[in-house]
Amino acid sequence: MRIGIDKMAFATTNDYLDLVELAKERGVDPNKFTIGIGQDLQAVVPPTQDIVTLGATAAKKLLTPELEKNISTVIVATESGIDNSKASAIYIKHLLGLSDFIRTVEMKEACYSATAAIQFAKGVVTLNPQETVLVIAADIARYGLNTPGEVTQGAGAVAMLISRNPHILTLEDTTVAYSKDIMDFWRPLYATEALVDGKYSTNVYIEFFLQTFTRYQQLTGRELADFAALTFHMPFTKMGKKGLEGLLKDRNDEVAQRLRTQLTASQLFSRQVGNLYTGSLYLSLMSLLQNSDLRAGSRIGLFSYGSGAEGEFYTGILEDGYEHYMNNIQEELKHRHQVSVAEYEKLFSSQLGMNDRDIEFDVTTDPLPFVLKGQKDHQRIYEAK
Repeated sequence: MRIGIDKMAFATTNDYLDLVELAKERGVDPNKFTIGIGQDLQAVVPPTQDIVTLGATAAKKLLTPELEKNISTVIVATESGIDNSKASAIYIKHLLGLSDFIRTVEMKEACYSATAAIQFAKGVVTLNPQETVLVIAADIARYGLNTPGEVTQGAGAVAMLISRNPHILTLEDTTVAYSKDIMDFWRPLYATEALVDGKYSTNVYIEFFLQTFTRYQQLTGRELADFAALTFHMPFTKMGKKGLEGLLKDRNDEVAQRLRTQLTASQLFSRQVGNLYTGSLYLSLMSLLQNSDLRAGSRIGLFSYGSGAEGEFYTGILEDGYEHYMNNIQEELKHRHQVSVAEYEKLFSSQLGMNDRDIEFDVTTDPLPFVLKGQKDHQRIYEAK
């Protein structure tokens, strides 16, 4: 039985910041951001948006009444949780109007957990082939104003349907997971911004990729020539390049050139949105599929990484007609609204965060279908517009 990703959809905020403008305001050479980090634009989050609204918006793009009947489970992977007890998946299920006879859970392991969610979803479908699992990777990456990590912020959600007879990617059986207790990135319960050792984290990322890919080769006997493309978790696009070059080194044959070309295709959307944490790998996959000419039957490798740290390398086979089962991301990104650095700083500081006060936001200017109206009696108030 073939099981894999049947449909995919992406959603981000309506506002973005030009990182050249941010660089000028911060007194930094813009090339440090656009070339050194590999980012051009960054999603800016108004206080009326969070992982619930973004996750619901992404999921709404791929659901139909017929598909909804088969959904047995909703899994939200995030490191931007809004409650220490209640799963964000329950809020999303409610906003989408899904049946009450559905299990809803939230998963966490830094940027890795969406991959674990997909593997768990595959297990559910294996046991119950008639069921479909909705997996949502939703996050808001925050490091603080005028900090070294500011340029690697971002926001968005990727929603995926995992089912039998998938239309996008059939998952192969061999996967390699690898984990160690490492303090390269973490966020204590009392903090709204993450703590990170950037250079150390990059080195760990490369090590985990090489460890998992080498183990995968040992288990399968496959070589680089067996892959049409490799996709990477991209908190910033230069990270994916570092991972690939750590494997290729000085290799410059036809296979290496092809993988580098496909990497560029996979980076395009991340350059315009920024860091999605759990969704970054899957945005890079969508970018690859919408900006390259891959054919059905192509094998794609996926490297997932979450600081702390956990990595996994797995593969999938591309299905015929895959391009018809995703929303057109580039077209949607064209219609966003650019904000100034001053506006971005105001919006950044207006987030609900760890606030116990009653508050009501003005939602009239937010064009997304789901909004956070505010908080009352310690409860977040959501609305489907």
